[in-house]
Amino acid sequence: MSASVARVPTASASRYLQQLCKHWSHRLTVVFDAEQGSVDFPNGARLELRADPDTLDLLLRVPDGEDEARMRGVVEEHLNRFAFREGPLTFEWRAG
Repeated sequence: MSASVARVPTASASRYLQQLCKHWSHRLTVVFDAEQGSVDFPNGARLELRADPDTLDLLLRVPDGEDEARMRGVVEEHLNRFAFREGPLTFEWRAG
């Protein structure tokens, strides 16, 4: 299993966390509140989110054999949809 982390600068972290989790809760196993959340994907990947006043912290775990770059892209694409007023968010992924 590989892990990637990103600290995304935004003053709207809690809002984006909740929007993303609500959006995915219709199809995936999701647990969240205003400050943290987790999303379990069918391929065994798991996204954990934490909202701070100035950042949205992400931890993405992807099973061996799955496309980590694709999963990062899925997360980025969805979060950027919710952040359209703010412009594209900055994701600087690194090994976790």
